[in-house]
Amino acid sequence: MSINFGREICGVLDLAAGREWLVTNGIGGYASGTVSGILTRRYHGLLVAALKPPLMRTLLLAKLDETVLYDGRNYPLGASRWAGGAVNPDGYEHIESFELEGTIPTWRFTCADALLEKRIWMQPGSNTTYLQYYLRRATQPLMLKLKALVNYRDYHGSTHARGWQMNVDAIEHGVRVTAFGEAVPLYLLSDRGQATLAHEWYYEFDLARERDRGLDDREDHLHAATFEATLQPGESLTFVASTEIHPKLDGQVALKLPRSLEQKLLGFWKQSRVHAKADPDWVSQLVLAADQFIVSRPLPDEPNGKTIIAGYHWFGDWGRDTMISLPGLTISVGRPELARPILRTFARYVDQGMLPNRFPDVGEAPEYNTVDATLWYFEAIRAYYAATKDEELLSELFPVLADIINWHRQGTRYNIHLDPNDGLLYAGETGVQLTWMDAKIGDWVVTPRIGKPIEVNALWCNALGTMANFARKLGKPYQEYKQMQELANIGFGRFWNDAVGYCYDVLDGPEGHDESLRPNQIFAVSLPESPLTPVQQRGVVESCARSLLTSHGLRSLDPNHPQYQGHYGGDQFQRDSVYHQGTVWGWLIGPFVLAHLRVFNDPLQARSLLEPMANHLCAHGVGSLSEIFDGNEPLTPRGCIAQAWTVAEVLRAWIATEPTTENSEF
Repeated sequence: MSINFGREICGVLDLAAGREWLVTNGIGGYASGTVSGILTRRYHGLLVAALKPPLMRTLLLAKLDETVLYDGRNYPLGASRWAGGAVNPDGYEHIESFELEGTIPTWRFTCADALLEKRIWMQPGSNTTYLQYYLRRATQPLMLKLKALVNYRDYHGSTHARGWQMNVDAIEHGVRVTAFGEAVPLYLLSDRGQATLAHEWYYEFDLARERDRGLDDREDHLHAATFEATLQPGESLTFVASTEIHPKLDGQVALKLPRSLEQKLLGFWKQSRVHAKADPDWVSQLVLAADQFIVSRPLPDEPNGKTIIAGYHWFGDWGRDTMISLPGLTISVGRPELARPILRTFARYVDQGMLPNRFPDVGEAPEYNTVDATLWYFEAIRAYYAATKDEELLSELFPVLADIINWHRQGTRYNIHLDPNDGLLYAGETGVQLTWMDAKIGDWVVTPRIGKPIEVNALWCNALGTMANFARKLGKPYQEYKQMQELANIGFGRFWNDAVGYCYDVLDGPEGHDESLRPNQIFAVSLPESPLTPVQQRGVVESCARSLLTSHGLRSLDPNHPQYQGHYGGDQFQRDSVYHQGTVWGWLIGPFVLAHLRVFNDPLQARSLLEPMANHLCAHGVGSLSEIFDGNEPLTPRGCIAQAWTVAEVLRAWIATEPTTENSEF
């Protein structure tokens, strides 16, 4: 699809500042900002480098403030908002248009009769950002001045300079910035013109989105150098920010790599799809977005290890998010070979029968506070094997899976254990969040869900059935897994609440059964192995449709529940306290569509539920899909501007609802 904004968006500050772009480098680094050019988040920057891929993300280059001298007049192209609300410069007023060319953000600025194009991209596999300025139209030379504003901090932080002295040194083609003795140097280079050293702090940039989130909304950046060059019509300037000493300076050559990669991605998609020609352009845009989450996680004995970034800007790689996202981001887009190193990478971190919940940004020890990530691992492997018939990997991972089952049967961390009476999994202890509804404020777990959560046990039943099938394929004993599944399926019948026509959310909790209508029960219908009867499946789908379904996902709690909250915002306490209390989650639209398809067997009707996401690609994170939305209309997007499992589940559901082919999910 063509994502293109004219002055009706670009020239209105609130609209242009509310739309954000993202480019990535495949190792965890990224560049991101707003269409307007104004920084609104601490996470915005032209080079946020992953110094220890895929983490240790560090803001190095915050922005370039561009000014054009043309026909005797100065035209500011950059834009900044300062403490107190003043906007100066106001270069957004000169934006003629903004376009997303694949994943490459492109601006066109008008200065009298001159038209200047600007593109931003990153070099795959390198902490290197390119900005190219091309003078498409002019009747005389144009002078371009670029002020480079740098920093050196963790991407979650903020800088208040207080006399911080960086070393800024002149080198061939530009400057080298060394923030302090042990810092990784930043190289700022251009293919033409000259660089003039500077060391001037610009104080109190206003970060409006951080203020909305109750966080520090002020930031200082260092003006390290100014680059100047004169362009004739048809000429270009390439500016490079890199942690590498000698990055390529030829912008035209450098641009071929990301464009070639995008063509390959679309080629894989089309080759894997019999009916790809019938897909709308917005689905192709999602295919490109999917690749932004696949990143390297090299290990000493696995240099090509891979993982999945859960969301931009602030998430790293999480076990749960990775396993949920993996089928949609790899198999659905025709790249199942990418799933293999991810599955192998995570196998190395299995401990006491558990996958890590997340890898901290600082430090080496992964955190294991999750009951469901491990069970999603079974489903990810099942989906991979169904697509590839890779018995070599299945044989390699089978002992890991068998060990996981054994640990759950005997009991592992956080009181996770099998109840021999009903075959279901019990999980939880005071003060620990274990399910995907994992908000915690201090010692308060907002949705503790201690007991037998429904989606955990739907996954458990599914995992046991999957394990029995795997064992049978490999010629190993499978009867025990089948017997465990049969017992769990019978026990799962306890979740059905006949009085209301849908399922309990949690069984056997400290206060008994939880009757709250939440979306977690949808997995008991959407997963390949469903323990519910057809009548019960329909009851679940219809109940969720009546109370939880929205254009962009499912609400996390019934609006009629006394604890429902329809607006997500405020400081961290306010946000986390409503995170799963009514907030809409985009990724849940995928499981709902699959459940709808299973119950009603109407692919066109099910697929129509995905169509509103096409419009959402033009808002919030342009070209991608958001993490969450307000529960109340108009369903304002919130949270991460680009979320892996939202993109993945929409793609997976799109494939599953192909009207002319038999659905293979069930």
